[in-house]
Amino acid sequence: MNLEDLRTDIDRIDEKLLSLLEERMEKALLTKVFKEGRVTDSRREAEVIERARRPLRRLVSPDFAESIWKTLMVEGRSIQEKNLRTIGFQGEHGAWSEVAAKAWNRDFASIPCREFVDVFDAVRDGNFDFGIVPVENTLGGLVGPVNAILVYADLRIVAAVDLPVTHCLLALPGTDYREIRQAYSHTQALTQCRGFLSRNHLEPVQYYDTAGAAKMIAEERPRDTAAVASRYAGELYGLEIIKEGIQDAEVNRTRFFVLAREDAERPAGAGLRQKCSAVFNATDRAGGLFGVLEVFAKADINLTRIESVPDKPGDYAIFIDFEGDENEARVAEAIAEASSLTRGFRILGCYDETRVGA
Repeated sequence: MNLEDLRTDIDRIDEKLLSLLEERMEKALLTKVFKEGRVTDSRREAEVIERARRPLRRLVSPDFAESIWKTLMVEGRSIQEKNLRTIGFQGEHGAWSEVAAKAWNRDFASIPCREFVDVFDAVRDGNFDFGIVPVENTLGGLVGPVNAILVYADLRIVAAVDLPVTHCLLALPGTDYREIRQAYSHTQALTQCRGFLSRNHLEPVQYYDTAGAAKMIAEERPRDTAAVASRYAGELYGLEIIKEGIQDAEVNRTRFFVLAREDAERPAGAGLRQKCSAVFNATDRAGGLFGVLEVFAKADINLTRIESVPDKPGDYAIFIDFEGDENEARVAEAIAEASSLTRGFRILGCYDETRVGA
């Protein structure tokens, strides 16, 4: 052990502390949902301070611990008083879903979730105001788990974001790129960058999340390892961009849906929405799906997405997106006619779509 080793350990601990502080503030923000409008809970705060002052620690004095926790609680109350709206996403901070959330509205507090279903559940239960999930990628196609949940989720699509996915090779500041041997990331990101990794003799190592890989490197600080993730993840975790735009395909875009319990309020004079999404099960009779598509074609309504996902054994749920607003007469008539030709026809939402970049 030497001074450099100790400083490396301190840097690693500092990254974890910052991550935990961020998580604590997120939890403090979410507790307001359950406090019935109250920000201060004196009894709870007294319990926290008492626990912080337990004389079991060797170097952290009770007074020092109390001062830290009091500062944390003051900051937590300040965040609660801002009445921030929340949007949940799957993954760690810096994930592409969070990038899409920021592209839609930078003022919302983005909250990470472990699984896609956790995003849906938290929005349904009123813990989050919104959720954002990926639904399709130009290279990987349909995001199956998300669409399978959408079939039965009692939520509304209130917006969509079409985002270019530009992967970066990220490493600790000062890393000699010639010493990098491994690249950690989600399997889809590694697949999208297969050519670059092969040309540079980098071993792809699967990780649960792109941003999670960046976070791991920032906290664990391995010297011969890089992450494949977003520029935002690199900035968030203090990593250096070794190379940007390492994906093999020139066009790599992901489309995201923003979800809420109810349709979003429209500003006065905002006009009609751009798109609608619907889901249904086709009937068993021959030409059932063609009949639905023909309804929209005759109404001169452009379909922008047709996808199917396995539903019950031997059955498929079919998703369609089409241009227009359900408040338009011709669209409303087409929806009514399509409903009569299918089982369980349901409008998931009408919304505007934000397209980021070219």
